[in-house]
Amino acid sequence: MVVGGLLLGLLGVVGVAGPSSGAVGVRTEAPSAASARTEAPAAAPTAELTEITNFGTNPSNLQMYLYVPDNVAPNPAVLVAVHYCTGSGPAMHSGTEYAQLADRYGFVVIYPSVTRSSKCFDVSSPQALRRDGGSDPVGIKSMVDWVTRTYDADTDRIFATGISSGAMMTNVLLGDYPDVFAAGAAFAGVPFACFATTNGSEWNSDCSGGNLIRTPQAWGDLVRGAYPGYDGPRPRMQLWHGTEDDVLRYPNFGEEIKQWTNVHGVGQTPAHTDSPQAGWTRTRYGSTGDRAPVEAISLQGVGHNLYAWGMGARVITFFGLDGTGR
Repeated sequence: MVVGGLLLGLLGVVGVAGPSSGAVGVRTEAPSAASARTEAPAAAPTAELTEITNFGTNPSNLQMYLYVPDNVAPNPAVLVAVHYCTGSGPAMHSGTEYAQLADRYGFVVIYPSVTRSSKCFDVSSPQALRRDGGSDPVGIKSMVDWVTRTYDADTDRIFATGISSGAMMTNVLLGDYPDVFAAGAAFAGVPFACFATTNGSEWNSDCSGGNLIRTPQAWGDLVRGAYPGYDGPRPRMQLWHGTEDDVLRYPNFGEEIKQWTNVHGVGQTPAHTDSPQAGWTRTRYGSTGDRAPVEAISLQGVGHNLYAWGMGARVITFFGLDGTGR
């Protein structure tokens, strides 16, 4: 099932609200309707979408939705699934298969949700593009910290994925917090800092049009500059893009590959190329297996609205959450 035309909205930054404070609370919600707030239990109900409130520092007033399967594993992995513009956490929950995959493999899913009017994530502001600088990445990191504390989650198995604006936020999260995220998967995104602006605008036409062409070193330096002095391991990255994307043009795909191969210190020449499905070209950089440092999937003739049911399973394989791969 393809996520609907809601993907055609794009990207954002804009107003910020004060940080949350107080005791942790939860609110149980079906994707289609909200229910009454409940008093702060130690953990969320299982097998249903739940809104967590007052989860920590939250400078841009994001909402946090959580899905915990009945069979949640001891020390579970955590997946942050980031929505597209005009979307929401509940829409990401209902429009992708990550909850069903969580039921199968026992990990926990966080669905961040934007409250600003554009319903787009801040991937543009100087605050968002540096570690602990403020805005949406700080709120999402607080969500991860809340889940880690509440469920004793495995801090070596925290992952991010997103579509469109959420794909751009996936790039931002991996750049800002390389010590938090083990890997990411970005569907129809742009490189870290490609959308950077300094005038408060949420849109960068040069980037969206595929006109920002830089060297691998220059792209890699933007990632490294988000957390100066960090010399630890970098998150692996899986990239997806349609050749006919008319919102975030296809050249951005190649620029993302340049960026993340440089960050990992691997060459621009694929170690392995195949076609796992008709019209798909998959290239792997740095190694040939399912957990290569960088994996890139190009979808011939596909536009911006590229996410289809079943792709999430390939994400989970890349992350290593299904017990397969190498």
